[in-house]
Amino acid sequence: MSAAVHPYISEYSELASLLPGQSLPWLQQLRLDALDAFSVKGFPSPREEEWRYTSVAAIEKKRFAPALALPRHAIDTGSLKSWQLNDAWSIVLLDGRFSAELSVLDGLPDTVSVMSMADALATQPEKLQIYLGKAVSHIEHGFIAFNTAWFSDGVWIEVSAKQVLDKPIQILHFATQAETLATTRTVIVVEAQAEANVIETFAGLDSVREDGLSGIGAANAYLSAAVTEVFVAANAGLTLYKVQCESDKAFHFGGTYIKQAKDARLTHHNFAFGGLLARTDIHTDLDQGSECELNGLYLGGKRQHIDNHTRINHLKPNATSRELYKGVLDDRARGVFQGRVIVAEDAQKTDSQMNNRNLLLSADAEADTKPQLEIYADDVKCGHGVTVGQLDEKSVFYLQSRCVDEDTARNMLTFAFANEMVDKIKIKGLHDLVLAQVLARFPQSGINQDWL
Repeated sequence: MSAAVHPYISEYSELASLLPGQSLPWLQQLRLDALDAFSVKGFPSPREEEWRYTSVAAIEKKRFAPALALPRHAIDTGSLKSWQLNDAWSIVLLDGRFSAELSVLDGLPDTVSVMSMADALATQPEKLQIYLGKAVSHIEHGFIAFNTAWFSDGVWIEVSAKQVLDKPIQILHFATQAETLATTRTVIVVEAQAEANVIETFAGLDSVREDGLSGIGAANAYLSAAVTEVFVAANAGLTLYKVQCESDKAFHFGGTYIKQAKDARLTHHNFAFGGLLARTDIHTDLDQGSECELNGLYLGGKRQHIDNHTRINHLKPNATSRELYKGVLDDRARGVFQGRVIVAEDAQKTDSQMNNRNLLLSADAEADTKPQLEIYADDVKCGHGVTVGQLDEKSVFYLQSRCVDEDTARNMLTFAFANEMVDKIKIKGLHDLVLAQVLARFPQSGINQDWL
């Protein structure tokens, strides 16, 4: 057992009784199995192939205290509400703990269940037993084992069959304290022929706000470790959004693991802007005829390290997947993209395309990209493409020939490169929030919103 792991293991017996669902034998066993796995594996290491570009040594050097209760200090509600969408139902987690006072769930249809994970484990544990730990195993890697053992709260969402939601559901993770650990577990179930939009937002007190300013206080170092398990039933549709705008000194791990049934449709939009070290996993399993679209945009500056890891498992015939990730990196930032598509032997007629494009604005910026295709079927249409480089000088010259100065031309092209991903957002309030983040965080000055 490493020195980084030992404090968490030694404290577990003292704090376990404060974790939700400890009266449930099946959950208690799941937590203990995960704790054993974490004690052996520890946090992920670059020695593991799927973590080869990302070292979490900075996390191992720190000691984060689990937030086992809502914060007692006053919350800057103005800062929090700047992240809360007006055109959505929202459930708020402060330092990983559900806040009923700040959540807005009025008007939810009776056929939709949205509650904290703690409440769900207390009121309907038989449902949670069906799903919890079934989309991803705690032995996948150390962060999942860590989350499974330690999760202190989270969200349960269930959309009944044939229900079509006219508003999205936002899960707002908001950090308020330095040196804290927020471990959340979310389960989303969309039953047959239902349609829903779910938005996960991660922010902290000193995250960049819509007005381009930081919140109160100095940069807070904290750790968010969130795992979301998603189940999309036959002929159902789900659009997921993740907006990661953690504080400048924060550490973030967020994993979304999805099971798609026959003819299920999934679209995922991933926007990674914040954190000193941030990693996102998005893995999905496709059944017969199902469809998957993964879109992503990551902006990095200063010494940020932003890692995106995707895996699309084509398990059955006639499924389709599309993936497009873009990165803009400045200063000494490092962006990582590892995209993996696996086509099983039975998955004939698979149609899959993956692209990753990276724009480097500094000679010190770095992009590591590793697209992978593993194809075990013989009747498929699959491809991938990768670009890493600077702006096309021909495009810059073209704009200059139209009486645009060079700096403005470069700004326009860089902004257009990123804005393609923002324009994929169909929810107005979320589109405006993400666009404001892009404009506020953009590595170059002189970006003009009038260009839109």
